Amino acid sequence: MSLTRLAEILKFSKAHLSRIETAESPPPKGLSEKLDAAFGTGGSFLRLFPLARLEQFPDRYRRFMDQAAQAVVREGYTLTVHGLLQTAAYAEAILRSGDPFATDDEIEHKLAVRLKQQERLSGPNPPRYWFILDELALRRPIGGPVVMRDQMQRLLNVSRPPHLTIQVLPYAAGAHSELGGSLTLLTMPGGSVVAWEEGSRSGSLIEKSEDVAKRRAYYDLLRAQARSPEDSLAMISAALKGFDHAARAVAEE
Repeated sequence: MSLTRLAEILKFSKAHLSRIETAESPPPKGLSEKLDAAFGTGGSFLRLFPLARLEQFPDRYRRFMDQAAQAVVREGYTLTVHGLLQTAAYAEAILRSGDPFATDDEIEHKLAVRLKQQERLSGPNPPRYWFILDELALRRPIGGPVVMRDQMQRLLNVSRPPHLTIQVLPYAAGAHSELGGSLTLLTMPGGSVVAWEEGSRSGSLIEKSEDVAKRRAYYDLLRAQARSPEDSLAMISAALKGFDHAARAVAEE
């Protein structure tokens, strides 16, 4: 059956069905029952639905996520607030802007997955985390002043444990190797290191030792160019005050 015909029968978006078929989007609740009715499969899709929902990521991300779950040290540079540090409201704003045609169910699923990943930050035996945030993450008003105010407060709150460090890479650092996206380094229990580079629509896992060594050098340069942890927290505090002032002004209008 063609996707066009199936979309007509289900009264469902053809584009959304296509993303589900290629595992780019998770199946929403209620679709399995409709598919069983359309194909006369007697509940097969309904029985498979829980298994499909467990497949949280497309193939290209799954290996990275498996390794991230085992890492003992996790270092990263991002242009926005890192996903592990995001509030629910900030994360939702990021997800909706990243896929403006996604359904509410898709966004809800992606948001739940992202927030679930944050549990390891405060869980038993957490990894050593080192986040470098571009100054842009403190300036771009994603979700509006209230969302940004709460996000800046969260950054200050999570920076207190000794296993987590945040630095800010200021605009004054100028051009650098990661202007086009984000970089993550994962140190595994045995000491090996893998790298993950990600743009707005794709990512690649780097495991070849000489290629990983290059990414380590890139990251070390970023760390050297970034503000100290103390100065970085001062920058975050200043951003918090600015967004708090803006949020109050909006509330008074």
